[in-house]
Amino acid sequence: MSKATTSPTAHYRPETRLVHSGTIRSEFGETSEAMFLTQGYVYDSAEQCEARFKGEDPGYIYSRYSNPTIAMFERRMIELEGAEAGRSTATGMAAVTTAILAPLKAGDHVVAAKAMFGSCRYVVEDLLPRYGIASTLVDGLDLDQWQAAMRPNTKSCFLESPTNPTLDVLDIPAIAEIAHAGGARLIVDNVFATPIWQSPLQLGADVVVYSATKHIDGQGRCLGGIILSSETFIAEHIHNFMRQTGPSLSPFNAWVLLKGLETLAIRVRAQTETAAAVADALAQHPKISRLIYPGRADHPQAALVKKQMRAGSTLVGFEVRGGKAAAFRCLNALKISRISNNLGDAKSLVTHPATTTHQRLKPEARAELGISEGFVRFSAGLEHRDDLIEDLHAALERA
Repeated sequence: MSKATTSPTAHYRPETRLVHSGTIRSEFGETSEAMFLTQGYVYDSAEQCEARFKGEDPGYIYSRYSNPTIAMFERRMIELEGAEAGRSTATGMAAVTTAILAPLKAGDHVVAAKAMFGSCRYVVEDLLPRYGIASTLVDGLDLDQWQAAMRPNTKSCFLESPTNPTLDVLDIPAIAEIAHAGGARLIVDNVFATPIWQSPLQLGADVVVYSATKHIDGQGRCLGGIILSSETFIAEHIHNFMRQTGPSLSPFNAWVLLKGLETLAIRVRAQTETAAAVADALAQHPKISRLIYPGRADHPQAALVKKQMRAGSTLVGFEVRGGKAAAFRCLNALKISRISNNLGDAKSLVTHPATTTHQRLKPEARAELGISEGFVRFSAGLEHRDDLIEDLHAALERA
């Protein structure tokens, strides 16, 4: 388990920490972080082995529990997020599922915003009740609904902000206050904002989760996730759960993610600038009936965006007139942006949520969330913005 200690890089700005924080160098003095591809470790004596397993001797035991390369990734994310401790996972959904499920028991209750990634909603709405854990879904924008949903046995609240895929921005400080007043913790999925543009722990959240598969890798290479919180939460709820059940990150993927972190700030800034330019270019297009981007003045929660985010997002949502058939014609006509359910990649990607990430929801549930048959999620890459805008305009003419 990685936790915060006195760090020589802690006082630096995020860009510097993304390159240097958490680095462990071997006796060879390598420039790039070393990749420790090992399942286990050897000990100088049986006594040392015993002490290591008792936690009395510092060091590594087994790579399902901890590994030097994984520890470097965790420490770097801990310092970037301003957390006390963290544990990395094999995927983003492993991080979400572990953060939600590990602290709970039968008889507990969870409140979550309705607008979230389809797999997250499955965990809250379908999986938890199988284990005797009740859940209530609310309109995340309505603080009265959060308040009304709280029960004496509510232990956790969960939300995404901005939401997937409609980019609603939820009031993290206000929801954290409601959760804490009811004796619950607030877990925030911060993928769409990235740690560059939003810091949920500073806004009052107790736990932050990421799919590192997205912007943190940012090149479509590997899967990963991470849970960041207080040392107490990680030690009491997450560490032993992961040690015994094994949703652990591989050392190779941790090394890839370390390399991704070095360019995270540069990539996210460039992608955000491109997303903003795309949003402005498409806002008045006659083939689009609705466009949403957190950096625009016409975003429904524009004032809140300015209050709790440092910039907009790398994503844009827009609704193509003519429903699914028109949206499909548009997507199929694109030459640069590729159809994918991923996001945060160096390549621009487009998704049709109603038939992919949110297809398991009933039509009325999608309609309630604003996910129409014509809705498209655009994830800005690192291509030239003018090429992307020209490509989107040409494709919309085919819609």
